[in-house]
Amino acid sequence: MNNLTKINIRRPATEVFQAFVDPSKIGDFWFSSSSERWEQGKTITLRYDEYDAQVPIKVLEIKENQEIVFQWGTEGEGHVVTIALKELDDSNTLVEVNEAGFHENDDDLITNLVDNKEGWVYMLTCLKAYLEFGVNQLRAALVKG
Repeated sequence: MNNLTKINIRRPATEVFQAFVDPSKIGDFWFSSSSERWEQGKTITLRYDEYDAQVPIKVLEIKENQEIVFQWGTEGEGHVVTIALKELDDSNTLVEVNEAGFHENDDDLITNLVDNKEGWVYMLTCLKAYLEFGVNQLRAALVKG
């Protein structure tokens, strides 16, 4: 089972792509930092300084300006995320985040899907604010209580 989230970003696909893969940009909308540039086959460490946390991801596939596929964790234990970029015209890109690997028989399936959806909507909203309006202070402002 998967969870799909979409948003339109009023920027070319190349700018959206660079926001994810360039470690100097990811801290402006998502994680605090990325250990290095995202490239196919690399294991990247993503850090959340605000939560004193880090998570490794394994980059499975990269199609420049079109698609990023990664797996949470490095031992095949996490969900697979596909970030697809569909350039609608010179200044609009549809960003689709599809996270696969949810188990239908999981007792917490609905809670996990809702929490997951909230996270992707929040990240994509921060990405939109960053790329369209230069707002880079929203990351990690959401607090669960």
